[in-house]
Amino acid sequence: MKKASELRSKTAPDLRRELLDLLREQFNLRMQKGTSQLTQTHRMKVVRREIARIKTVMNEQGAAS
Repeated sequence: MKKASELRSKTAPDLRRELLDLLREQFNLRMQKGTSQLTQTHRMKVVRREIARIKTVMNEQGAAS
């Protein structure tokens, strides 16, 4: 889990790339849940919060420009 301060030091393309990776992971976790193969159920909550954290930082950077 990354802190917001770590994310603020990244560039916009890096944040978009990381967001895309997390969205893919979230999709894969949902598919695992649907097929009853999900073993680390806490991971869904962690990924969801990381996505929100990245989106928040992206919005902050957009508002500052």
